[in-house]
Amino acid sequence: MHVLRPVLLLCCAALLCAAPLSHAQVWPARPIRFVAPFPPGGPVDVLARLIAQKVTEKSGQPVVVENRPGAAGNLGIDIVAKAAPDGSTLLHVPAGNITINATLIRDMPFNWDRDFVPVTMIATAPNLLAVHPAVAARTIPELVALAKASPGKLTYGSPGIGSGLHLSGELFRREAGIDIVHVPYKGTTQAMNDLLGGQLTMMFGALPTVMPQVKAGKLRALAVTSAQRAVAAPDLPTIAESGLPGVDVSSWYAIMAPAKTPPDIVSAVADEVRRILALPEVRQTLDAQGLAPVGMRPAEFAAHIRRETAAWARVIREANIKPE
Repeated sequence: MHVLRPVLLLCCAALLCAAPLSHAQVWPARPIRFVAPFPPGGPVDVLARLIAQKVTEKSGQPVVVENRPGAAGNLGIDIVAKAAPDGSTLLHVPAGNITINATLIRDMPFNWDRDFVPVTMIATAPNLLAVHPAVAARTIPELVALAKASPGKLTYGSPGIGSGLHLSGELFRREAGIDIVHVPYKGTTQAMNDLLGGQLTMMFGALPTVMPQVKAGKLRALAVTSAQRAVAAPDLPTIAESGLPGVDVSSWYAIMAPAKTPPDIVSAVADEVRRILALPEVRQTLDAQGLAPVGMRPAEFAAHIRRETAAWARVIREANIKPE
C-alpha cells in the first residue's frame, strides 16, 4: 500500500493538470455550422463570418456560415431549435427576435425558453434618431416641444410593426409624453427613402445605416438611443442626457445554442468569442461597422435577456401593439 500511494498521488496530480486542457478542447471538436437567419451582408451575417474565420484559424475546424432567411428570421431559428445539442450548430441572431418576438408573436414554431440556451452577446450597435432637415428641431427638447405644439402631426417610420425600431419610437413617445404617428414599412430602405424625401418627420435607425446620410447633409441626427455616446459619433448626445433617461435602447447580436447543449460546451463557445473579440484586428473591424464588442458570459447574458424581454413586453402591452 505504501508503494502504491506515490503512484496514486502522481495519477491524481496528472488528472488535475489535464482538466483545464480537456475543457479548452471541448469545442470545437468537429466541423461547425453557424446559422444566420437573414440574408448576407447585414450585421448578423458579418459577425458570424468574422467569428467563423477566427475559430477556424485557431482550431483548424471548418466553420460554415449558413444563411437561412425567411419568415422574419423564424425559418433559420427553427432549424437550430431542432438541431443536435452538441455545439456543432449555433444560431447568430439579433436582439429583436429574442426579446421582442417572444411577446409579440404567439404562433412561432419554437419557444426561446424551452428550445434554446443563451451563449453570449457578441456586440451592440446604438440606434440614432434622425429628422428631415426641414424639421425645425436641432435637439431632443426642441423636437419634443414641436410635437407637443402639434399633437398627431409628426410621423416616424420603421421597417415594420413590432420591429425594434418601431418599439424604440414607442418608448420615445411614451417617455416624452407626446403624440406622434407611427408609419410602418416593409423594410428599412423604404422608410429611409420616405424620410429622405420629406414624407416622414423622423426615424430611428441603426447608426451605420443613417450616419452616411447625416454626413451628406440629407438628414439631421439629434441623438443616439444608447446609454453612452457612440464611439463612431462622439458629438451626438444620448436621448437620456437630453432629458429622457427612460430611453436606453441598443441593437445587439448574439449566439444561442439548442436546448440541452452541455454547459461545458456553452462556456467554451463563450470563452472563444471573448478571445476573438479581444483581437486588435477584430476590434478594428467592429469599429468600422459601428459595433461595440461585448462578450457576455452565459449566465450574465441570460439575465440580460430576461430583463429586456420584460421591458419590451411592457411597451408592447401599453401601446397595444399587434403583429402584422
